[in-house]
Amino acid sequence: MSLRPLLVLALVTLLAGCSGLSTREAVEQGLGDPARWQAHKQQIGTLDGWQINGKVGIRAPRDSGSGTLFWLQRQDYADIRLSGPLGRGAARLTGRPGKVELEVANQGRYQAESPEELLQQQLGLNLPVSHLLWWIRGLPAPDSKSRITLDADSRLAQLSQDGWEVSYTRYAEQDGYWLPERLRLEGHDIQVTLVIKDWQPRHLGQ
Repeated sequence: MSLRPLLVLALVTLLAGCSGLSTREAVEQGLGDPARWQAHKQQIGTLDGWQINGKVGIRAPRDSGSGTLFWLQRQDYADIRLSGPLGRGAARLTGRPGKVELEVANQGRYQAESPEELLQQQLGLNLPVSHLLWWIRGLPAPDSKSRITLDADSRLAQLSQDGWEVSYTRYAEQDGYWLPERLRLEGHDIQVTLVIKDWQPRHLGQ
């Protein structure tokens, strides 16, 4: 897989619309307290806006790359930018459900009605691309079954969902919210590592 498909996969996986907090999760034996986890999940689920600065790295059987990440989320609107080796300069994904646009420097623009459709057009793959909107906050996506393991602070330590394994190795407190600072995704012969250097969470409301 070349860097361009990897870039598209990385960007598209980041863009999705918000939905309710109901989930079908099974809590595995772990260190945390399920009641505290439910309270934490309810609090974090109120976040519908944020600004993130960090780094992203991708490993695949035939290619790898890394770059910097900027992610601005305002309810169902996202503006996600990658720069550095992974993007071979710069790439930007903007839009909301119904209209998504991917712009890659010196290559052009690509549009679709949904992130899933854009991924299908560019890679010919059918993957659950909406999940990272939840995973980035340390929550399982609500629309499919998941298995979770809690850490000693009753936050996500491990998550298994739709063929992906997500590991959370570090959290940071910002404005009263405990949010992931480092996580790793593995699945479909791809490994993605996200390191978030600056979290600015927002509760925008209606």
